[in-house]
Amino acid sequence: MNKFFSLILFVFMFSCDDGDLQIETLDFNDASLQTCGTVAIAQNNVLFKLNTNEALIMNLGPNTLKNEVGAFVIEITASTSTQVSYRIFSDTATKNYFCDIVPPVSPTVVEEIIASQATIAVTTTNTGTATEPIFSHQIEITKITLQTASGQRITDLTLNEFGTVTTTN
Repeated sequence: MNKFFSLILFVFMFSCDDGDLQIETLDFNDASLQTCGTVAIAQNNVLFKLNTNEALIMNLGPNTLKNEVGAFVIEITASTSTQVSYRIFSDTATKNYFCDIVPPVSPTVVEEIIASQATIAVTTTNTGTATEPIFSHQIEITKITLQTASGQRITDLTLNEFGTVTTTN
């Protein structure tokens, strides 16, 4: 009987718990960047990538992008107006979920994880003319910290480029 209890104790001591983490990797490389209209410098802009029942959402605060040629970095923390979040939906999500004035009832959000920290690299070029510039902003997430409510981190974000948006003066 002692051997039986010892075996049970041994199993419990050396078994591991991976928690309730459902997400191991995020892969949005094949998803195209979408917006709900014209991206403008002085307004709040929601950019998102959909991957069936998942979404990677970037909410850019006013004046986050710049109509200036060059490269710059945006550091996101809990106190900045720019936010990156990851959502899992109960079913396939579409652009209508983000863009309709009254969002559809379905799908529902099963889980949302807001990045506590992120580094976004933006490279801006002028694809127009000197008198009528059109600024192309290539956006890349270079570092991100996503942490679930239970404190578990998602460390594997496979995302080479978030996407490109354009603005005008």
